[in-house]
Amino acid sequence: MFKTKNSSLLPEAQSGRGALSRRRFLGYAGGAAALAAVATGCTPEILTEPNDPSDGVDLGSGDVGILNYAYALEQLEAAFYTKVIMSQYSGITAGEADLITDVRDHEIAHREFFKNALGANAIGQLEFDFSSIDFGSRQSVLATAKAFEDLGVSAYNGAGRLIESVDYLIIAGKIVSVEARHAAYFRDLIQFGSFSDEVVNAQGLDTSRKPKEVLAIADPYIVTVINADNLPTY
Repeated sequence: MFKTKNSSLLPEAQSGRGALSRRRFLGYAGGAAALAAVATGCTPEILTEPNDPSDGVDLGSGDVGILNYAYALEQLEAAFYTKVIMSQYSGITAGEADLITDVRDHEIAHREFFKNALGANAIGQLEFDFSSIDFGSRQSVLATAKAFEDLGVSAYNGAGRLIESVDYLIIAGKIVSVEARHAAYFRDLIQFGSFSDEVVNAQGLDTSRKPKEVLAIADPYIVTVINADNLPTY
């Protein structure tokens, strides 16, 4: 049984309006089948020790811990977009619905890749709280989507140096590029032409965050207590 916590709610970002017309500009990193094939050949061999339930869900250490960290974030995104499509906001266009469905399918494929790659090492299904999001409001949904995608990009950017397996590092690089495409799409929906704005610095580099920084930001949406104490650091 997972330990859960009471959650506070993050403030939502300001949102404008914009549109993109072409449906398939969102790239997908090799497809779900290719990700599953890599997962089959690269499963971590060392099983994590059972953790004390009072400490929350232990992500583990080494590559196992980093993959569980990514798996937790992909669970969050997949759950969010699944709810967005099930409870579509007022005024959603057919093009927006199609593209957000694509994003949902990407996040589900990412989630399943990590689940399969981790095998017996995978953490269980997390519990989420999206009560702060008004799923009937375009502004609320798009602002949250942008925040989640920006967070995901910064998470992969920050975790890359902690991954020891070259195979997993390559896959992480492919997934983060998809997350960045998602982020650019939602930025342009909110305000056309704002695809990179504050997340890319003067040196042309995207935002990077350490795992504990990312989990602190995601925490208000995650009911399950997550223990990241054993993750590698830098």
